[in-house]
Amino acid sequence: MLNELRVGIVGLGVMGSDHARNLAAGVRGAALVAVSDADRPRAESIAAELGAAHVFDNGLDMIGSGEIDALIIATPDDTHASLVRAALGAGLAILCEKPLAPTAEEAAEIVALAESLPAHRLSMGFMRRFDQGYRALKDRIDAGADGRLLMTHSVHRNVSAYPGQDSAATITNSAVHEFDILPWLSGSRLVRAQWTAGRPSSLIETRHDPQFVILHDESGVLHTVQLQVHARYGYDVRCEVVCEEGSAELAPVPALVEQEPIVTHSNLARSTAYPADWRPRFADAYRRELQAWVIASLAGTVPAEATTPREALESALVARAVVQSMSSQSAIVDIPTVDEWLAR
Repeated sequence: MLNELRVGIVGLGVMGSDHARNLAAGVRGAALVAVSDADRPRAESIAAELGAAHVFDNGLDMIGSGEIDALIIATPDDTHASLVRAALGAGLAILCEKPLAPTAEEAAEIVALAESLPAHRLSMGFMRRFDQGYRALKDRIDAGADGRLLMTHSVHRNVSAYPGQDSAATITNSAVHEFDILPWLSGSRLVRAQWTAGRPSSLIETRHDPQFVILHDESGVLHTVQLQVHARYGYDVRCEVVCEEGSAELAPVPALVEQEPIVTHSNLARSTAYPADWRPRFADAYRRELQAWVIASLAGTVPAEATTPREALESALVARAVVQSMSSQSAIVDIPTVDEWLAR
């Protein structure tokens, strides 16, 4: 068993830089030793700031260097599959930001490869499973505190939409977090999907915003998801679980680093602060995710809480079905199982 995990990060944009700083700031049992980014000066700057010994021109060179035991992949979506394949071949522990691959077809190839390697250590970066609010909801559901789960209602709003993307990207890049967390909460896979929308916002022309998704899971639970990626007022994630004898929901805005942690009631108004993006909202979840990944990687396993490659493919299949519904006048679309998809 390793005493310290030598970690490399490929991709030092917003997410990769945050992972690098989190590792350097106090994740036990790990050392950031290598970085790589398409912007070499950026990589050199972060390496100097955080004490990483090696800067590589690309992720494949890093993977083959022998300098790392573990790899965090935070590059653009279309590069994930090739990097995961190489890292699996090198026997590295891997934490890959979503998605596993841009399409369900390519994700299926990665899942088949990973499952052919019984000792693979590939985890997916769906951080909500490590969020204390979502974990408290799951614990309450699993304990049956309010009776059987009947419905969930989720809201996912961003301040502004990422440029150059279309309406389908709202589903594949944003809603995919709900597609991962909702079956995890209910303990039952999603089996049917339907997309719908009403009047679009005049503030964004490149995609339909907002959107609404209706999902049914195998146990009969109904899930609704409202998505708005150009909401302007703040980053806002909500989830309510409705049971036979009561309901529970995430706190409106958890205490946030550098944000006002209280709700004020003054001058006939109730107010609170919203973060500008997802990072302050899920900062604690990201730290918990990294720590769990490091501990498991040192032991030669994967974190029990982490999203598996198979579960990441399940989320991709849900997203695919929702986009199909979007393209088919809101038709209800059945979602295949992973085994059915792999057998194609």
